[in-house]
Amino acid sequence: MVTGGIAPNHPGRPFATGATMTTEKDVNEHLLVTRAVHEVGGRIVMQILHFGRYAKHADLVAPSAVRAPINQFTPRAMTTAEVESTVEDFAQAAVLAKRAGYDGVEIMGSEGYLINTFLAASTNLREDEWGGEFASRMRFPIEIVRRTRERVGEEFIVMFRMSMLDLVPGGCTLEETLELAKELEAAGVTILNTGIGWHESRVPTIASSVPRAAFVTATERLMGNVGIPVVASNRINAPEVAEQIVSSGAADMVSMARPFLADPDFVLKARDGRPELINTCIGCNQACIDHTLSGQLTSCLVNPRACNETLIDLSISPRRRRIGVVGAGPAGMAFALASAQKGNDVVLYDSEPVIGGQFDIARRIPGKEEFSETLRYFRNALPLAGVDIRLGEKITEEELRDAAYDDVVLATGIRPRALEIPGADHSKVVSYLDVLRGEVEVGRSVAIIGAGGIGFDVAEFITQEGSPASLDGGKFFSVWGVDPSFETPGGLAAVVEARVEREVYLLQRKASKVGASLGVTTGWIHRAELARRGVRSMSTVTYLRIDDQGLHVQEGGRPQTLAVDTVIVCAGQEPNRDLHDRLLTLGITSHLIGGADVAAELDAKRAMRQGTLLAATM
Repeated sequence: MVTGGIAPNHPGRPFATGATMTTEKDVNEHLLVTRAVHEVGGRIVMQILHFGRYAKHADLVAPSAVRAPINQFTPRAMTTAEVESTVEDFAQAAVLAKRAGYDGVEIMGSEGYLINTFLAASTNLREDEWGGEFASRMRFPIEIVRRTRERVGEEFIVMFRMSMLDLVPGGCTLEETLELAKELEAAGVTILNTGIGWHESRVPTIASSVPRAAFVTATERLMGNVGIPVVASNRINAPEVAEQIVSSGAADMVSMARPFLADPDFVLKARDGRPELINTCIGCNQACIDHTLSGQLTSCLVNPRACNETLIDLSISPRRRRIGVVGAGPAGMAFALASAQKGNDVVLYDSEPVIGGQFDIARRIPGKEEFSETLRYFRNALPLAGVDIRLGEKITEEELRDAAYDDVVLATGIRPRALEIPGADHSKVVSYLDVLRGEVEVGRSVAIIGAGGIGFDVAEFITQEGSPASLDGGKFFSVWGVDPSFETPGGLAAVVEARVEREVYLLQRKASKVGASLGVTTGWIHRAELARRGVRSMSTVTYLRIDDQGLHVQEGGRPQTLAVDTVIVCAGQEPNRDLHDRLLTLGITSHLIGGADVAAELDAKRAMRQGTLLAATM
């Protein structure tokens, strides 16, 4: 069985978002809110949580005055009376949810929120009856569940989201977690949902660089130790993965959220035997979690209509149009599919023999293998929608003119910006595209000019040794320091040091921190991985020249020579608008989308949204 988010205003449509709970009294004093609403076997369950020390304001509370590394504020320790009143608030919130018509509630005891911090020895330093030995530290969640069950009756669902692995120093041990699970069952929990990792953990848990279902073996430890259903979560994004988990006995159910943003018809397509048409979540976090944390509307990179369904209207066009699209990268694919779904006749051209454009390049980066799923989706969805795909054809302006399209859309992408310093034509100098395509040899010592997203990708690509950790669960645990037995406090182990033969410099002109422009929830992962591999980052760099000795630079005004074998240029991109300009000479105006419109950092999120938005207007 699959559990997943449901939009309250969109019955039956899987969704993953949050809504503040409206109550008869102000239970939000301590930020008691709902973050997500789930569907469990056709029944609607509200999640109730308390942010605790993760709250983003100065007046926040926790079991003890221990600041979270990701928060600037130190919480104040709750008084005994406040602990009692918060237990009451949880129970009252459940009562109100039942009165509002929900079938159940999920109490959030994971991810480092308030309940979770009562359980961990590192964050619960209390000396009253709510702290001390584990039996006392778990009193808070047990009392919440017990009181909730008393108030809502036996038939109401009470799920509990428990932290299977804290992945922080001083977190709970496996023995403590199993003890908690048994006590929760005894207190009246209906279903146990397992979360992995606190938000402050230095171990990735939900990004694309995490292997699929990497932590299911931890959840499996609950099976046989409790008599109620157990739910597995984290990086489960495909029907076959979910099916394997359940059929193997690793869990009774699986929980998904972001996959329903990527494709609201995920379950229907899986049920009908059409998994090839599922628009798979790639774990990028760029438009979902990153948007949420930055105060933007939650959406999805591969499905820009997520949370925008009423704003991006793809209903059938009143007049059928013939549209020629040049370029089958993210923008071109998104436009072509959306436009065809509106009933238009769409022809999609690309000079390459495969679709994907920059996505086809990006999928080769370690940790971005999921991008292949997006290409698989479009390969199947485009023909089904009626798009005429013509690959390996370099369409000319005359051919577009003669085709007499109602509209011409150019998604012709980018061209790498040329390096303009003495020696830029030296044999040491290569383009990042040639490197990623495997068309050039890269030396043992390398300088990468440009430390944006592409520079980081190239650095990860050329320092990868053996199989990527994103495809190897054992290697992932070694790289990030996860105890495979899960028995240490927090489930942590020593990090296995990387052995990288190649010496790499990652350079940028800016004075800002290298990697500052990377994603909110994934940038730290890339920075940590390159640091582990010994990549040296340099900022405030002035490029002087390239010669046989290497790359001559000034770092903060200090001259030095980097004796490198290869200089890889990732110094930005320019829009490729040659065809656009030639069409103008024929009097044909075209629509520019994606990199052909704005080439900055090859933003696939913007490209797919722009393509979809343009289709909605035609």
